Amino acid sequence: MPANKPKGRLVLNHSTHVEGLIPVLEELATYAGIQTITPGALAKVRSRPSNLRLRISVPIRGGFKLQARKGTTVQEVFVITNLDRPEFEQAFQTALAKRG
Repeated sequence: MPANKPKGRLVLNHSTHVEGLIPVLEELATYAGIQTITPGALAKVRSRPSNLRLRISVPIRGGFKLQARKGTTVQEVFVITNLDRPEFEQAFQTALAKRG
């Protein structure tokens, strides 16, 4: 459930991010149960130009890995949370709807 102040911590340790990603992650960080969100390094992929797409990639120890794509750029995002998959998917979809 969203709170008035962020519950989780958004780690911004890279100078560049996939365009439009940070507002979605800031919204996701407001949900109880989200502890830390860490975007990884940017990479180039072969694909057609496209809008921002976010998806839950795989579960990791203590959370989930997301994949953000926009055009030919991809970025992994690591989310540490104590939410189970259905609860996390609900928070993720709500954050996307609000900021995506």
